[in-house]
Amino acid sequence: MTTGRATPREGLLALPLGGFYLLFFLAPLLVLFAVSLHNDQAMTEWGFANYRKFLTDGFALGVLFETLRLGLETTALCLLLGFPLAWLHRQAGPRLQSLIILISILPLLTSVIVRTFAWIVILGRQGIVNSALIELGFAETPLKLLYTHGGLVVALAQVQLPLMVLPLIDTLQKLDPNLESASSALGAGKWRTFFRVVLPLCLPGIIAGSVLTFSAAVTAFITQSLVGGGQLLYMPMYIYQQSLTLQNWPFAAVISILFMISVLLCIVAFNTLGRYSRRHLQG
Repeated sequence: MTTGRATPREGLLALPLGGFYLLFFLAPLLVLFAVSLHNDQAMTEWGFANYRKFLTDGFALGVLFETLRLGLETTALCLLLGFPLAWLHRQAGPRLQSLIILISILPLLTSVIVRTFAWIVILGRQGIVNSALIELGFAETPLKLLYTHGGLVVALAQVQLPLMVLPLIDTLQKLDPNLESASSALGAGKWRTFFRVVLPLCLPGIIAGSVLTFSAAVTAFITQSLVGGGQLLYMPMYIYQQSLTLQNWPFAAVISILFMISVLLCIVAFNTLGRYSRRHLQG
């Protein structure tokens, strides 16, 4: 009879993984925190001056807010595009399901740099979108789509869409179709069945996809830099400027730690909202 507890011998199997995380995650994080506790660039004076500097600087807080907003908007767009695709996969036959899976994972098989440069071509003044708008008569002159917040959200949504679609497909595939049949037999319409039965059961996949998409979008340094250009500043580029350009390592460390805390708080908010929504929808 098993008790569900790991034996000492089984616990030894976790030592290599634990040592790996200790060496390559926890130790660098502690070093980063130690660097952030210096007031000067030469790192000779200890203190919290750089934390006060960031938290009282409107520009720095604005960059943090814009980065988090970018992640939320990208996540919302990915959910809006990804849920219908995942639902189509659930209703489709085996061949179409295989095609949808291939389409979903195809962006992951392409270098993020290649995908980002493709969006530069698509959104450029002479790109596909502007050429189509002018040809169809919807615009007389090329629109500014590249180096804009909206253009960056669209590009990030395409890059991060697989991170939303795949958890949704997995969750929808596990749903018992008899639950929908039972709901219909009890008199509920399609929309009522969707909101009271399907959606609460899909919330784990929605939360998982949202966490993955949000985390990837706010840290997408390459896409933010190339599609956003020098006119838009987000936290990854801000950290890069402070560390490598200005050599202000203590302030860059402070930015990194506060950025990481902000992202973690957003993830906690996602999970809390998911639990509350599930109770509300089921109640």
